[in-house]
Amino acid sequence: MTVETTTKTYLNFINGKWEASSSGKTVASNNPSNRDDVVGIIQVSTKEELDQAVFAAKHSQKAWKALTGSERGAYLYKTADILENRMDEIAETMTREMGKTLPEAKGETARGVAILRYYAGEGMRKVGDVIPSTDNKALMFTSRVPLGVVGVISPWNFPVAIPIWKMAPALIYGNSVVIKPAQETAVTCAKVIECFEKAGIPDGVLNMVTGSGSVIGQGLVEHPDVNGITFTGSNEVGKMVGQGALARGAKYQLEMGGKNPVIVAADADLDIAVEGTISGAFRSTGQKCTATSRVIIAGEIYEKFKEKLLEKVKEITVGNGMEDGIWMGPSANESQLNTALSYIEAGKQEGATLLIGGNRLTGAAYDKGYFIEPTVFENVTTDMKIAQEEIFGPVLALIQVNTFEEAITIANDVKFGLSASIYTKDIQSMLSFIENMEAGLIRVNAESAGVELQAPFGGMKQSSSHSREQGEAAKEFFTAIKTVFVK
Repeated sequence: MTVETTTKTYLNFINGKWEASSSGKTVASNNPSNRDDVVGIIQVSTKEELDQAVFAAKHSQKAWKALTGSERGAYLYKTADILENRMDEIAETMTREMGKTLPEAKGETARGVAILRYYAGEGMRKVGDVIPSTDNKALMFTSRVPLGVVGVISPWNFPVAIPIWKMAPALIYGNSVVIKPAQETAVTCAKVIECFEKAGIPDGVLNMVTGSGSVIGQGLVEHPDVNGITFTGSNEVGKMVGQGALARGAKYQLEMGGKNPVIVAADADLDIAVEGTISGAFRSTGQKCTATSRVIIAGEIYEKFKEKLLEKVKEITVGNGMEDGIWMGPSANESQLNTALSYIEAGKQEGATLLIGGNRLTGAAYDKGYFIEPTVFENVTTDMKIAQEEIFGPVLALIQVNTFEEAITIANDVKFGLSASIYTKDIQSMLSFIENMEAGLIRVNAESAGVELQAPFGGMKQSSSHSREQGEAAKEFFTAIKTVFVK
C-alpha cells in the first residue's frame, strides 16, 4: 500500500488559485494512529482571506447562476470521475488523517462519487410548478432561485461525504460556495477541492479557507455577503451558528448531535440485532452522529442478547486503520479520546456496571495513537450522563425494560432525535415504533447509522434546525421560491 511520504503544505483555494495565508501561521495535521506521522500542513487563515473568498464567491455567482442546470451538472459529473480515479489516494489520506479504517474510508469516498452524480442529474429536473390562477387570462407559476453565496462548515468525522453532500446541491442549484473544513481533516477536504479544480469549475465559484472556528467559522456566519450557512457539528457550536445567522437574517441549516437508541424486542432475531448494534456503535470508533449509543432490551431476552453482544465485542480488533484485519481505528484526536474516557469514568461514578472495555489501549502498537477499547455498560438508568449526553466514542449503554411501551418512553427520553432503530418481527411493534419515535431517521431491523444519499436526512428536537439534507429535499434549503404572476 502506498501513501505519501513527503509532508505537503496545503493552501487556501480562493478564486481559482491556491494561496498561503497572510498570517504566516500553519498547523500540522497528524495521524491519530501515530502522532509522529504528519499528514499535511494547513493554513491558519485570517479574516482577510475569508473576505477574499467571499468576494470571489459573490462576484462569480451571477455567471454561475446563468448557466443551465445541465451545464452546472457537467462540472459535477467531471468532478465525480476525477474523485473516483483518485479514490484510493483520498481514502488513504482520510484514514491517516482521522483514523477511520481504510475499507470505511473507501466506502465513504465512493459515496461522495455517487452524491456528485446524483446532484449532477438534479440539474435536469424541474425547478417549479404551474399553479392555477383565479384569473383565466393569467399564468401563475413558481421558480426556485439560488440563495447566492453559501457558507459550508463541515466536521471531521465524514471529511468527504459531508462536504460533498453540502457543496454539490449548493452548486447545482446555482449558488457559489465558501467552505471551512474542520482543521482535523482539512488535508482530505483539500484533495476533494482539487477534484473540482481539475474538473474546471469556474474561478470563484468554489473556495476553501482553513483556520479556526472562532475566526473563519464565525466570520462566515457573520459575513454580510454570505446568504446561507450549512453546518454539521456539535450542539453548542450549532446554536451559536444559528443565532449568528438569524441575527442578520441569513438562512441557516444545522445538523447536530444524536443519542440514538436501538430497541431489541422479545421476538427479535438476536444474531441480526447484535450484528447491527455492534456495527452501529463501534464502526468509525462511534464517531458518527447516527451511532448507536443506547440499547433498550426486552427483559426476557436481555441476558441472551448481552451474552451474544459481549462475545462479538471481544472479537473486535483495534489498531491502525491502514492495516489489514483492523475493525476499529483510533479516536480522531486527543480531545475526542479524553471526552470518551471522561464519560466512561462518569458512568462508573454514577453506578453503571462496566461489562467490557473502558480503557485507553497501551503498548508498542498503541502508545503513539489515541486508541480506546470498545466499551459496554449495563445497569444504566435514564438519568445518567451516559444515557443522556452524546459521547461520540465507542461507548454503549444497555438498558433493560419490561414492556414495549417502556422501551419507547426511554428511547424518547433525551433532548436529541436524530436516528432510532428497532429489531422485531412483529408488524404492530414496527408500526408503533415508526409512529411514536421522535427521530428524523427511523430504521427497522437495521442499524441506527446510515441513510441512503437520495433520501432526506436530518433530526428532530435538538438534533437539527428541522431542515433536511441530501436527496431532493436539499432543494428546500439551497433555494428560495419565487412566485410569478403573468397577466
